[in-house]
Amino acid sequence: MAATMMTISLPRSFSSFSSFIALLAFLSLLNSCNGFNPRNFTLSSSTATSSWSPAGATWYGSPNGAGSNGGACGYGDAVENPPFSSMIAAGNPSIFMSGNGCGACYQVKCTENDACSGNPATLVITDECPGGACLAEPVHFDMSGTAFGAMALPGQADQLRNAGVLQVLYARVDCNYPGVDIAFQVDAGSNTNYLAVHILYEDGDGDLAAVDLKQGSPESDAWLPMQHSWGAVWRLDSGSALEAPFSFRLTSDKSGKTLVATNVIPVGWQPGATYRSVINYNA
Repeated sequence: MAATMMTISLPRSFSSFSSFIALLAFLSLLNSCNGFNPRNFTLSSSTATSSWSPAGATWYGSPNGAGSNGGACGYGDAVENPPFSSMIAAGNPSIFMSGNGCGACYQVKCTENDACSGNPATLVITDECPGGACLAEPVHFDMSGTAFGAMALPGQADQLRNAGVLQVLYARVDCNYPGVDIAFQVDAGSNTNYLAVHILYEDGDGDLAAVDLKQGSPESDAWLPMQHSWGAVWRLDSGSALEAPFSFRLTSDKSGKTLVATNVIPVGWQPGATYRSVINYNA
């Protein structure tokens, strides 16, 4: 059981020696009855809070697989490879947020099953779970078999997966992809007047609140707002020819931090190609 932080406010009239002796007697009584630790005694206000919240969890796909090929976020085969490495989940509407939650990272842990390690597994939202068991709780993670098994004690991943449904604890955390920069995958339907990009691997908050595009030379200062299309895809339908190279200004969702990838998509770009920047939030 965690130690309890106690706050005691001394009255302004507290000055007499007898009152001081009375206070010491009171603290001694607490120590003998409740295991009170004088190290936790403070005269200032302090409230202990926990970042963990309850949720439901299930899993889908193969026991040691990625569950899906990126699903409603459009990450494709990237979910199976580093830095995602199949540690992913489909989120119910409250955390998928119509695609705005794509790329957000969470820690999830379980304690109620004998196979639970109690240690958190870190995963990324890459898909949506819109119905069924995913609507049973306000927050629900439909995890890949790999991510679900990562919450288990060593050698007991299959036993934990056999439980099928778990009550878990979760916390939103920063994404951390050491050595990985943000990538822009041009949608196959892009053309001279229309540009859509899948934005991958942004660490820190993991998800984006806004994306702006600047075309042409670096000297141009005209930023054009892109529209969130679906999943991790942002688009600009200009109605006229767009001039490469393209720069992107990214605004993270939770912190509001901005980041600029300059001339990341070059002249002569191709639909379907992926272009890597040299930046990331935690770089």
